[in-house]
Amino acid sequence: MSNSRLSYTDGSPLPGDGLVQISRASLIRLKRWGGDLPLRAIRVRSRSSGAYLTRLKGRGMEFDEARPYQAGDEIRNIDWRITARTGQPYSKLFREEKERVVTLWVDYRAPMYFATQGRFKSVLASEAAAMIAWSAHKLGDRLGGLLFSEQGHLELRPRNDVRTTLRLIALLAEYSQKTPPASLPEQRREAAGSALLRINRVTRPGSLVCLISDFRDLDTRTENHLTSLARHNDLILVRLFDPLEAELPRAGWYTVSDGRRFVAIDSADRARRLAHREHYLAQQARLEQICRRHGIHLFQCATNDDLPGILKNSLGRQVH
Repeated sequence: MSNSRLSYTDGSPLPGDGLVQISRASLIRLKRWGGDLPLRAIRVRSRSSGAYLTRLKGRGMEFDEARPYQAGDEIRNIDWRITARTGQPYSKLFREEKERVVTLWVDYRAPMYFATQGRFKSVLASEAAAMIAWSAHKLGDRLGGLLFSEQGHLELRPRNDVRTTLRLIALLAEYSQKTPPASLPEQRREAAGSALLRINRVTRPGSLVCLISDFRDLDTRTENHLTSLARHNDLILVRLFDPLEAELPRAGWYTVSDGRRFVAIDSADRARRLAHREHYLAQQARLEQICRRHGIHLFQCATNDDLPGILKNSLGRQVH
């Protein structure tokens, strides 16, 4: 991705655009990349494939009507409320939805506003979400979103229109330009847990849910939420990380900044470097294991990687 300065839609420059924050105009320009993402190809191949990485649940089934129970009807489709009211068993009938729901779950907690190389994780998150949003728009799917931070969350109900897509794009830009508040690890974990619980409650079965985060707070609660969400939906996880989070540099003192605060790091201690690396690898292995177990698509991107290329190529490899 180019590091040249881009601009607002009115032409005025946005300092650090594409590095520490990103403008709406820049996210709109990602439309050409999003249109190339093979989301539909994954869904089509999944109908005839048994591979866990391509096992998508398909489109949701929408309630149509209830009728008296007939021999052969599935017990799980009994409408218990009407049955209780009438005293006679009734079954629910469903029809396939004409478009799938695509929901974006995007993390904007304080650690996302960080990078030692390339672009802030928050910028990458906005870019990834925008590309997937443009792909959903092109495919005619209904698009919704849940953006969250330590200060709460914001929801967009799924709709199939360009206004919703552009509204989401504007919010992705706005969140990338926020100044993150100082927060404790407990607050960050609680924010992620609440956002995962909320997405579980509002997501309709058969949806495609794209979760974009650094997933640094992965714990049993997170795993349980992901397991529940994957049971009835298709999940894509985009894990973002900075090279410093994966491995400390060679021995020496280093100063890092999120653009607002500076922190000095001493990497001379070999045991510290080893522990840092092992912690990262353990978290990575745990997330990969969860995804394998539940058929979740996992894409990983460093802050200095080519995000559009990774998404396009990784999705493409899973459909060939």
